[in-house]
Amino acid sequence: MEVDDDNSPSTSAAVPDGETPVPTANSTPVQPPAVPPAVVPPTIAPLPAVVPPIAPIPAVRPPVFKPPVPQNGEVKAVDSDSDHEDDGRATAGEYEISEESRLVRERQEKAMQELLMKRRAAALAVPTNDMAVRTRLRRLGEPITLFGEREMERRERLRMIMAKLDSEGQLEKLMKAHEEEEAAISAKAEDIEEDIEYPFYTEGPKELLDARIDIAKYSIVKAAARLQRARRKRDDPDEDMDAEIDWALRQAGNLVLDCSEIGDDRPLSGCSFSRDGKLLATCSLSGVAKLWSMPRVSKVSALKGHTERATDVTFSPVHDLLATASADRTAKLWSSDGSLLKTFGGHLDRLARIAFHPSGKYLGTTSFDKTWRLWDIDTGMELLLQEGHSRSVYGIAFHQDGSLVASCGLDALARVWDLRTGRSILAFEGHVKPVLGASFSPNGYHLATGGEDNTCRIWDLRKKKSLYIIPAHSNLISQVKFEPQEGYYLVTSSYDMTAKVWSGRDFKPVKSLPGHEAKVTASDISADGRYIVTVSHDRTIKLWTAGNIEQENDMDWTEG
Repeated sequence: MEVDDDNSPSTSAAVPDGETPVPTANSTPVQPPAVPPAVVPPTIAPLPAVVPPIAPIPAVRPPVFKPPVPQNGEVKAVDSDSDHEDDGRATAGEYEISEESRLVRERQEKAMQELLMKRRAAALAVPTNDMAVRTRLRRLGEPITLFGEREMERRERLRMIMAKLDSEGQLEKLMKAHEEEEAAISAKAEDIEEDIEYPFYTEGPKELLDARIDIAKYSIVKAAARLQRARRKRDDPDEDMDAEIDWALRQAGNLVLDCSEIGDDRPLSGCSFSRDGKLLATCSLSGVAKLWSMPRVSKVSALKGHTERATDVTFSPVHDLLATASADRTAKLWSSDGSLLKTFGGHLDRLARIAFHPSGKYLGTTSFDKTWRLWDIDTGMELLLQEGHSRSVYGIAFHQDGSLVASCGLDALARVWDLRTGRSILAFEGHVKPVLGASFSPNGYHLATGGEDNTCRIWDLRKKKSLYIIPAHSNLISQVKFEPQEGYYLVTSSYDMTAKVWSGRDFKPVKSLPGHEAKVTASDISADGRYIVTVSHDRTIKLWTAGNIEQENDMDWTEG
């Protein structure tokens, strides 16, 4: 007979406390089923107490730097509430990062990124040639130049752009395209691209090197002779420097107009005496140069060849040759009999002044293309194209030793160049307007310049500064010339229609030469100092001489 579980509780409940239950006839005594309900609860109840010892297990796990954060609403499954609370307290105590630590870490990461960027930029091959830098910027789609940007700044900008592209993973692609373009131009470009070195100077031809060596040898001899003559004058008791200067200044102060001749149908622009003083050359805006015999200023021949106005003419100090400059961008070399020998072409704009090197082997020309150039007389080759002025170059003069050349221009600067090295050794700033004329003194250390500020400045090459400022004229000074023998005086010509003579000792005025009716464009002094010639826009040639005082001096010596 089965026992009804539902009746079990009621039976047990009917027995009073403290009494022994009595079996009845309708039921069979079932003791085993009654025992489990009493014994099982105590056995199952202790189970929760056994679980907590498992809680320390998370402490044995490997440390995690960042505490686990629930994501997307998920809740981490734990064995019990006490486990979750203990684990949370351990994480917060051991791995929480403060705000200050986080900022320090961010700064460190940022500094590391900047360091890596700089190292990457330094490792990139950036061209040193400015044109190559501009080409690379153009290929990268960047502006080739910014306002006021200099060459080194432009190169640094390219370096940073390439470093940025490299960090973004785009530099390799761009460089590959660049290499393909170079390979299409030249099959060898890909192999030698890393070996290219761009110099910071313009490499000249071998002829220029030979010319520099020749000029150096020539100048050493000339400089030694000049210094020896200066020492002799200083140490020789019979030499009276002041008396010589006074005599030369008296002669200059007695200059008178000896001859005036119409030189051309157009205004005259240049003039020059031959080395022996027997010929005079002039040029005009008609483009024709003319030769005149001295001292009567009689026309000998006309030199026709230029297609534009002639701007200057000069005789060689060694040979019977002369050169002319023109607005047709060429210079021409002529013989004294009027035949054309060579044409020097290369300037990109009209020429201004022209001068022979003292050795007679080289010719210097200035131009409005902002350059002056040196030419070989024998071969007609352009030896040197010299930049350095920011505006047009106008005047040029060679040192008597042949070692230096002075150039001046519309940038109000006068620069002195060493022909033996090609360097600009001096830059004289002082004129406030364009400088149009320059001349070296035979003493070797004075340079005279004149310009549109109406002043003539005397510069001392030894002190590298302006020695004297002559407020010479009321209009611009077109040309300056030192007396070629000793430099005892200098002559300035001006657009105020006069030429003036100044002492080479104290730069005081000696003589004014009025007479022209228009701008005086050029002047020259004969090698023996006997004659001064001026030409003007009034188309006349005026010859000034001091013959009377020379005759008086000869009479004084005869009487003595």
